[in-house]
Amino acid sequence: MQRFKSQGQAQRFLSTHAAVYNCFNTQPHLIRRPTLRQFRAGAYQAWADATAAA
Repeated sequence: MQRFKSQGQAQRFLSTHAAVYNCFNTQPHLIRRPTLRQFRAGAYQAWADATAAA
């Protein structure tokens, strides 16, 4: 496992991870399929935005 080079790098990673964690870890058996697709599309877009800013 690679370590973070600075505390700031670790904080950026954790804040990004926290922002998208719930989007990727929904319980699909409790959500209708079209709604799940919308959640996943939003999660991928949030991930793309967060990684592009870094």
